[in-house]
Amino acid sequence: MKTLRYIICSAALTFTTGVVSAESKPPSIIDYDSIHHPVVAKNGMVVSQQYLASDVGLEILKRGGNAVDAAVATGLALAVVLPRAGNLGGGGFMLVHLAEDNKTIAIDYREVAPKAAHRNLFLDEKGQVDKRKARFSHLSAGVPGTVAGMELALERYGTMEWEEVIQPAIDLAEKGFVVNWDLANQLSRRSTHMGKVASTAKVFYKGDGEFYENGETLVQKDLAWSLKQLQKHGAKAFYEGEIAKKIVADMEKNGGIITADDLFSYQPQERKPLVGTYRGHKVVTMPPSSSGGIHLIQMLNILEHFPIADYGVNTANSIQVMAESMKYAYADRSKHLGDTDFYDVPVEWLTSKKYAKTIADKISVNKVTPSSDISAGTRPKYESPDTTHFSVVDQWGNAVSNTYTLNFSYGSGIVAEGTGILLNNEMDDFSAKPGTPNAYGLIGGEANAIEANKRPLSSMTPTMVFEGDNLKLVTGSPGGSRIITTVLQMIVNFVDHGMNVAEATHTPRFHHQWLPDRLFIEPAINKDTRKLLQSRGYELYESSTMGSTQSIQVEDYIYGSSDPRRPNAKAAGY
Repeated sequence: MKTLRYIICSAALTFTTGVVSAESKPPSIIDYDSIHHPVVAKNGMVVSQQYLASDVGLEILKRGGNAVDAAVATGLALAVVLPRAGNLGGGGFMLVHLAEDNKTIAIDYREVAPKAAHRNLFLDEKGQVDKRKARFSHLSAGVPGTVAGMELALERYGTMEWEEVIQPAIDLAEKGFVVNWDLANQLSRRSTHMGKVASTAKVFYKGDGEFYENGETLVQKDLAWSLKQLQKHGAKAFYEGEIAKKIVADMEKNGGIITADDLFSYQPQERKPLVGTYRGHKVVTMPPSSSGGIHLIQMLNILEHFPIADYGVNTANSIQVMAESMKYAYADRSKHLGDTDFYDVPVEWLTSKKYAKTIADKISVNKVTPSSDISAGTRPKYESPDTTHFSVVDQWGNAVSNTYTLNFSYGSGIVAEGTGILLNNEMDDFSAKPGTPNAYGLIGGEANAIEANKRPLSSMTPTMVFEGDNLKLVTGSPGGSRIITTVLQMIVNFVDHGMNVAEATHTPRFHHQWLPDRLFIEPAINKDTRKLLQSRGYELYESSTMGSTQSIQVEDYIYGSSDPRRPNAKAAGY
């Protein structure tokens, strides 16, 4: 049997008969013959970035819950066991597919700017962006949407009671869970910042300031209290009850601007998903305030004009054509994307086959166009990095694709005193100063300027792919600005190259976002291909691994694959 030494983010992953399990220390020998085999199930599947949360969702499915019940339970559990990204204090996007009605719904529970926010919120006296304020202060928090979004999804499309689906998260917070080596390492690395915030140190570090070690138990009493408040009173506890009071008190004490009225006024939005087509497949994805869905469809429309399958997987030609399409999409993102409640986003034009053809005509496999020669298209006159994704499919064919985030790993690093809840730093996703890059290097314009009650632009791209009316793929990823291109490559691998969900997940990735004018590549990209790309004019930048897709393929059985690029993920099915 062949073996391949395959090291990804120091993650320890063992592949045996298609089942992925996370180990507590990082050996790195992987069985190459089994790397392409997904986890197989007959009745239901939950794929998430943390194995304990996947098990929680799977247990809900086994009890007869549907995909939404399992998704909400998984999301609440991730808030406990994956504090870097799972959250109650952030926000996100959820796609829900209802098989019986052949209908897909988009739920937007993205954070909103507080009422006191204004376009110059993070500018200093010289008119420059104060990065500390924008990213690591109470001012950096948008009004959280996760709790309201999860409750809305469960009430409208679930079958179980809130009290039941939240209980596993309460147990994990109150009784504690075993700290794995990745969590221990993450908390140690961030102690310089997080350890200095008293409310955060109380939760994630020992009383003497020592770090939690691999194998020790992390108990989160304040978070358990918050979850019990939610179990008893529902989302009202967060937006107008005892949790809200603690958040507002913490804001007032530390110069934040989220008020009781901000929390009380928050509402998630149910939206019509975006629908595109790609080589006979229907692609259903998230509308704004996600930029991901628009530009995913835009890039797929461009790629339809090129024989990607004939070029081959990650050849110089296929990478070049895809990278050029990425440049044009991210240039458009910088100008045309924002919250549709505040800005007239030209969705139909950006996702039209006609506009894609004008871009495709500019792309050649023999010539690289410098980013300096590319600008956002002119609309017709008539017209982060830590996030986490999970996917669920149940025995009736219902499905959920959910991506939610605190923005950075652990958000701002600030826990609201007495709640155990980490605050997001999503305000940095606005254009603090139009034309100035944010933390992910993304350029934004007036459409995404800071404004009260506005949702900041996001790259989160929960997506489903159908063949006719048959659901085939549920996917999504974290990764900041790289989310959109990661999801793009999953779909291209699946549709053009005929890969199964595990093969599509494991294939090396690349990314271009227009500015900076660099082609980011994972270490496993072939060296001969690199030389060809460099000879054509690309500046290559070897990056750490990109994204962490958690995906499900539906065929005769349900096939799940967790991305090994980050440790402790699990595809759990039965």
